[in-house]
Amino acid sequence: MKSETCLFCKIVDKKIPAHVVYEDDHALAFLDVTPRSPGHTLVIPKYHAANMIDLPGEEVGPLFAAVKRADEMIVKGLAPDGVTIGMNQGEASGQEVGHLHVHLMPRFAGDHGSAIQGVVKNPPKESIETIKEKITGAGQ
Repeated sequence: MKSETCLFCKIVDKKIPAHVVYEDDHALAFLDVTPRSPGHTLVIPKYHAANMIDLPGEEVGPLFAAVKRADEMIVKGLAPDGVTIGMNQGEASGQEVGHLHVHLMPRFAGDHGSAIQGVVKNPPKESIETIKEKITGAGQ
């Protein structure tokens, strides 16, 4: 399934050019046009899904196999000191394009970035047990 108005679907369909570094039947990896680090890569499913919840289960494995392949290529080609891998789901998290995408950001010593845990500073007011019950539905 594709969206006629989605920027990333247009990249998949080759209607918009991109610097593709990896492609298979299920996913596409390309360099971010506004990179946060050298080699900042986006990996997207070819299936249009706004987020992980909308991605069909059978597409999850192939997406993450492509993430692994792109990561291997980045590490081999650029020799970074590390790679931060993550995704933003929803506008509040910073998602700018409504098509699921995984960021691979090569990290280099002294790049002034932070760990993924540094993105948010909003510790819970409830106990971990209460939060677990809400997530799992226990006690309902």
